[in-house]
Amino acid sequence: MILYLDTSALVKLYIAEPGSDDVKTKVEAAPVISVSRVAYVEARAGIARKYRAGELSLKEYKRMVEDLDKDWERYFIVEVSESVVKLGGELADRYPLRGFDALHLASALFLRNRTSLEVSFLCFDERLKGAAEAEGLTVE
Repeated sequence: MILYLDTSALVKLYIAEPGSDDVKTKVEAAPVISVSRVAYVEARAGIARKYRAGELSLKEYKRMVEDLDKDWERYFIVEVSESVVKLGGELADRYPLRGFDALHLASALFLRNRTSLEVSFLCFDERLKGAAEAEGLTVE
């Protein structure tokens, strides 16, 4: 099984938020964790935003970035290819999704279509969950 994390799920591994414990449990149980290449920038932006808002100390900020960088090496990365971008555009036409949400869903579907393993999708946006379910993904 491959567990695909959108950025809302990924950041919960580094920033204590509602749902963080659930994400950590699911990640520990999954043999393979997958993310889109863009999730790195989105996660770094989220961590930096918390730091700039004074919600993280400099030490906490640096530790979170180091942890993300260390973990990034073990994630299976879905590249933002032309196929993924085109599929994301089609999904944005079909569902009321923001651009990067459509890209995350497209990445998970692209992955599902290229492996014999089950792909489970973990996110915290209700519209994105609904679209993922409509596309036949198992939503965590």
